[in-house]
Amino acid sequence: MQILSQLLFAAVLGFGIFRFSKNVGVIMKNIHSGRPLNRNDRNKERWRTMLRVAFGQSKMTVRPIAGILHLIVYVGFVLINIEVLEIVIDGLAGTHRILSFLGPVYDAAIAFFEVLALLVLVACVVFLCRRFAVRIPRFHSPEMRGWPMKDATFILLAEIVLMAALLLMNAADQQLQYLQAEHYKQAGNFPISGFLVPLLSGMSLESLVWVERIAWWFHIIGILVFLNYLPYSKHFHIIMAFPNTYYSKLDAQGSLPNMESVQNEVAMMLGLPAVNSELPPPESFGAKDVTDLTWKNLMDAYTCTECGRCTSVCPANLTGKQLSPRKIVMNTRDRLEEFGKERDEKIPKTEERNLHSYISAEELWACTSCNACADACPVNIDPLDIIIQMRQYLVMEKSEAPHELNLMFNNVENNGAPWQFPPSDRDNWKNDLN
Repeated sequence: MQILSQLLFAAVLGFGIFRFSKNVGVIMKNIHSGRPLNRNDRNKERWRTMLRVAFGQSKMTVRPIAGILHLIVYVGFVLINIEVLEIVIDGLAGTHRILSFLGPVYDAAIAFFEVLALLVLVACVVFLCRRFAVRIPRFHSPEMRGWPMKDATFILLAEIVLMAALLLMNAADQQLQYLQAEHYKQAGNFPISGFLVPLLSGMSLESLVWVERIAWWFHIIGILVFLNYLPYSKHFHIIMAFPNTYYSKLDAQGSLPNMESVQNEVAMMLGLPAVNSELPPPESFGAKDVTDLTWKNLMDAYTCTECGRCTSVCPANLTGKQLSPRKIVMNTRDRLEEFGKERDEKIPKTEERNLHSYISAEELWACTSCNACADACPVNIDPLDIIIQMRQYLVMEKSEAPHELNLMFNNVENNGAPWQFPPSDRDNWKNDLN
């Protein structure tokens, strides 16, 4: 019977890891469909950025209540998985609490994990209250209706259930240890689940074993289900936050990269040497679809936490414009998923569908380019970079700039400045000065 249990556990574990690896492979394939971008410079600065922003949660603390609660859930997720490692070893080897040989260190660790589990449970309840009782506005924007709201709710409820299962498992284990049941060695310190023991005190030994085993299996299978749910959820940022912050834009936020193809054309017009003489003529300008964006833009899309901090500080959004930086990133991810299915021939290809089918010109031109969204993002996503590339396509490929911009373009071309006055009249403003 024990061998059968080990084989079943190995099969479940292997299947869960295989499915997760396959899903991550699809996501990586989607990300690599973007244009190349060199982000392998300044390695020390990149490591510092990742440690500060992803590990240190530095941007989360701007809003202290949410920051502290998120830190609890984050630390709990990382450290409680150490106990999951023991569960995996026990499941494969047919042992029980194999790390208990560590003695006092093990007891202290189990006690710490229990306190963390309770804090995570409480934090998730508070998050649900903030979302549905307090109704914080950024959680109820139009782009959050439907699946995004359900996704966030499901994850919070799943974490509550998983933490409850862990504490119930420990409570049954503690009672079995007290009854000196076979296979349940004296190990661990249970400051939280100890309060649940009285609820189990009247149960028979066999019933207690069933409770402990069901909670044990539920906890590990729940974690595997959670793991395989991540690639379909905004909570994939748990994994993506680290590479995304490592490959952050390190230059000044307001700086825009020059387009070498345009630089070459300007250099030829002025009789100057080309910036890059080996550069082939451009096939297109700007971003029509997700494949025209860089791989970092696509990584941003999969890293978005949908927290809405970007939109809550966007001056265009605050004045009633349609623009929502969060929606820009979410729509990029949605289109990338659609493109991936088209590429893999899972659904018929639709040539008329592209990124501009998801994001309107009105949204793009509402942006003031202030970079407030990029500054507020807790995982260093840059929505402005996507907006600028989509604007470039509208202007340089479609000639669909707003009327005010076309006037400015004409003035620059004819007068060498954004204003309508010729260069000879620029000094006229000082004629009436003493």
